[in-house]
Amino acid sequence: MSNADRHGLIAQAVRESGTVTVTELAELTAASEMTIRRDLDTLAAQGVLERVRGGARTLLLRGEEPPFALRAHEAVDAKRRIAAEVSALIADGETVVLDSGTTCLEVARLLRQRPVTVMPLSLQAIHILSDPPGPATLMVPGGRPRAAEGALTGPLALASLAALRFDTAIVGCCGLSAAEGLTAYDLDDAAVKKAAITSSRRVILATDGSKLGHTAYAYVGPTSLLHTLVTDATAPADEVAALESAGTVVKAV
Repeated sequence: MSNADRHGLIAQAVRESGTVTVTELAELTAASEMTIRRDLDTLAAQGVLERVRGGARTLLLRGEEPPFALRAHEAVDAKRRIAAEVSALIADGETVVLDSGTTCLEVARLLRQRPVTVMPLSLQAIHILSDPPGPATLMVPGGRPRAAEGALTGPLALASLAALRFDTAIVGCCGLSAAEGLTAYDLDDAAVKKAAITSSRRVILATDGSKLGHTAYAYVGPTSLLHTLVTDATAPADEVAALESAGTVVKAV
């Protein structure tokens, strides 16, 4: 098991159980307790968890958005497969607005090598698309970055989106339900997603299956806004069927 895979498994176990011991994590990952202690120190330094005597515990309150550093360790392989499929749906020469979030960050890594115009809505994606520069044309929006998340929000971000028209919006989500629609944890983030969707001819939602069937706090819009959903094989079959019957094209990779 690679370090990244082990870190992802540890982060998920701590998030789901609340508190986990070093011994339990060593059994879960088949790693030595010394390795697990080093892993926990690394993840604690990244703000993924809190180190306690004999193990670790979650930093999340119930219903709170997981921090970017934690999400970056989750479902990494699935996010990369999703990103590859999303990139394949983008034609050379397209103008693209790219949402914030860890899955969209994987999309940014691929679009940097494509002759497309991209306006990313996070500081992390701006960095990827600009250093080193590739064939993609980078458009930098205004906005105020959310702490730790890097997502650009506020009136300047909304004004940047309103001033342009895009071929495709690639968006992420915190929750997607056929009944409740597309949702986010943060009201400002939801407003930016709405503006990106409004300014685009086509909307592709990129998210792993864990988000389907769940609802977050801030409403973005109905699933009828989505042209294509790119997800993975863990997506609940009933949600996929409901989305497809409502007209959304679903690609599970």
